[in-house]
Amino acid sequence: MIDMHSHILPNIDDGAKDVEETFQLIKEAEQVGFEAIVSTSHYMEGYYETNVPEREVWIRVIHQKLQERNSKIQLYLGNEIYLAENIISLLEEEKASTINDTSYVLFEMPLNVEPINLYNMIYEMMQNRIVPILAHPERYTFIQQDPELIYDLIEKGVLMQANYASIIGYYGKKAELIVKKLLENNMIHFLGSDVHKAGTIYPKIPKILEQLTDIIGEEKLEELTTTNPKLALQNKRIEIEEPNKIELTLKEKLAMKFSK
Repeated sequence: MIDMHSHILPNIDDGAKDVEETFQLIKEAEQVGFEAIVSTSHYMEGYYETNVPEREVWIRVIHQKLQERNSKIQLYLGNEIYLAENIISLLEEEKASTINDTSYVLFEMPLNVEPINLYNMIYEMMQNRIVPILAHPERYTFIQQDPELIYDLIEKGVLMQANYASIIGYYGKKAELIVKKLLENNMIHFLGSDVHKAGTIYPKIPKILEQLTDIIGEEKLEELTTTNPKLALQNKRIEIEEPNKIELTLKEKLAMKFSK
């Protein structure tokens, strides 16, 4: 398995607070079966602005220490970029990075407000041969209210990365319900831990994998956890299944209305 979304670098963002926690997180990942981790530290202008060269140094140093400890886990550089109109220039100036220097970019949006110029920014990325991957679509409140937005974004060329722990209600009942609907309707293409702290997400992975297998089956789970991430890291095209439009039942609509 390859973790496509993590915050393991020390003192870069709101993830690992120091090197000791970085290595603890990596140890936890190995113990539950991850063979590689993509480090997707936040990049948000004015808040988290550690540039590519600095983060590359961290990746090299940590990887060297892992080899000295006979660890076989691989680390790759990426970012979780807060969507901005200048996202292309951020990439060109090596402030923010694609995933493993490929055409794939992980981005996030405000949790509670849909960006007014969302489609313009996606269009610009596509025009610059960038393949946008939206982080944790199930967590945005405006998507929870209108999950059909995801169908539309996929049709525009956006890929989707869901968080493992959403399936067990870690981010609330609404995110849990929506991620299940997205999974059932071919609207998720990658899975990631979005881990920030030791002792939180990775120890829950075995339980989560059991639930995911029940929902989408072993073959699809392999696709989301290993096959698609490998293709992205190799900068190869990912062939996706046609998504189905989501239809919430009355019971699900009521659950969404009254859940947190």
